[in-house]
Amino acid sequence: MPLKLIAAEYALQKNDLEAAAEGYTEAAELSSNPAIAEQATRLALAVRQLPLAHTALQRWRTLDPDSPGVLQASAWVALSDGQTERAFSELEAMAKADSDGNWRSIAQVLIGAEDKTQAAALLARLATPERLGETDQNWIAMSQLAFKLEDKALANRLSVDALSRFDSADAYAWSAQLAMDAGDKALARKRFGEALKRDPESLRLRTGYAALIAESGDYAGAARALSKGNQTDVVFAARAAYAARSDDKALLLALYEEIEADSSERSGKRLFLLGQIAELIEKNAAAARWYRQVPEDDENWFDAGMRVVVLSDQQGDAKASQSKISELRLAVGTDTRETVDLYLLEADLLIRNSRKRDAVVVYSRGLDLLPGESRLLYARAMLLIDLDDIAAGEQDLRSVLAENPDSADALNALGYTLADRTDRIVEANELIEKAIAIKPDEPAIIDSYGWVQYRLGNLDEAVKLLRKAYEKQPDGEVAAHLGEVLWVRGDRDEARRIWAEGRKKDAENKVLIETMNRLAS
Repeated sequence: MPLKLIAAEYALQKNDLEAAAEGYTEAAELSSNPAIAEQATRLALAVRQLPLAHTALQRWRTLDPDSPGVLQASAWVALSDGQTERAFSELEAMAKADSDGNWRSIAQVLIGAEDKTQAAALLARLATPERLGETDQNWIAMSQLAFKLEDKALANRLSVDALSRFDSADAYAWSAQLAMDAGDKALARKRFGEALKRDPESLRLRTGYAALIAESGDYAGAARALSKGNQTDVVFAARAAYAARSDDKALLLALYEEIEADSSERSGKRLFLLGQIAELIEKNAAAARWYRQVPEDDENWFDAGMRVVVLSDQQGDAKASQSKISELRLAVGTDTRETVDLYLLEADLLIRNSRKRDAVVVYSRGLDLLPGESRLLYARAMLLIDLDDIAAGEQDLRSVLAENPDSADALNALGYTLADRTDRIVEANELIEKAIAIKPDEPAIIDSYGWVQYRLGNLDEAVKLLRKAYEKQPDGEVAAHLGEVLWVRGDRDEARRIWAEGRKKDAENKVLIETMNRLAS
């Protein structure tokens, strides 16, 4: 027996569940330990090996006839055999055997059934008022089970009964979710409101209600909904996120002042949040002060330091910015993701200050320390291409692809560069086709694919692809590309309209400006 059990356990460790089920069943026949028979039964049911399940269950029943698990497994086997009435009898016995109705175990059987309609019909027979009893959680849980079994009528009936019987916060909250599923947002909001009246301090209810309001696009309303009740770092952060999405500066300012005035202890998370909100309301000096207070042992310390770097640079204090970079670099070591982040940030600040050649030096310094680091190689490649050093940029991108041939971003960048800046159009098309196979819905790759079709002379296909990219990402560069193809195809009024839309979103986009000057001036 021990050898059979060892073999079964080995199969289980290898995730060979069928072999494990067979091995445990054989071991159970030779053992007086009911735990082995139980494991054999559960494994056989998991892999839907019904003959094994029958054998193992019979052994389990012989060894431990009073185990609650025997009833559950017996119901499971009966359902799998299609013996609905026997399954009902076993489930009914489970409900009677426990003062709370054993609903969790019953739900496990029904949710595992292959025939959801049969399972829902059994639930409807089992979930009587007498069995569900006088606790709202049973009623709500069985309504939720009915919903999972795709019997929405039963789910709604049980939910309505729970509301009328218990008038509880949880009953109203679940009813709100059913209303949302039915598309009745007004009723859902009303029901969530009723739930909150009954339990105004429930974080689960408050966040659920806010999410419901936000789903309708009322982000400011979602933030205001969370302003009621106990305020924690989590709630403050959620309010800030909704307020930021609403772009309501007055709301953000009021939240900032409320958090600033709050007398509870300021955690690192709260200090970081204060810095973020201060930036959003353009209090950059205050933001830097908050970020500097985030303690070094806090998870936000590095990100806070990065923001100090950026803010110092924006204030024209390059010395303070560089000093903070050095401090952070010393703290994070030489071979971490944060190390790379610092090189990328340092270079980005140089680029913003029109020091692109110096930025190349920073990328190269990072690559001397971390040879082959893909993010640094990719960033340097993009900058070199921008500086018209196509050969060097291509070399870096090919280094990225040598390490990761399925890097869709590198394939796309190289393909687009070859299509836009060289006459190697066929090669460019091959690269972009590989990229789009990996990320078929990525707007930047669709844009590149449209552009290479234009360079190949396939104007109609180019327009189709570029329209799709523009729908997904209506930025200045995609507008430039779509407008150019439309212009060349003769659709000049539409081209001008697309360019005008692009200028509204990104008036400084150099690709868009160059395209308009070249074609329409």
